[in-house]
Amino acid sequence: MAAAGVLLLIPIVALVWVPSYARTEPELLGFPFFFWYQFVWVFVCSALTWTAYKLTLSARRRGGDR
Repeated sequence: MAAAGVLLLIPIVALVWVPSYARTEPELLGFPFFFWYQFVWVFVCSALTWTAYKLTLSARRRGGDR
């Protein structure tokens, strides 16, 4: 269950730490870094949330909440 919490924490930390992506370079297909970085996180966050869900579901089936 702790692994699921870490997976959910990763995008929060990555997106709250604004100085890491508050820039325009490098560009990707004409889009500044800020925009495509945010857009990529939509898919990464979805994958991490799905993985956390599967881990939680698996732990509950095994009785990991007890």
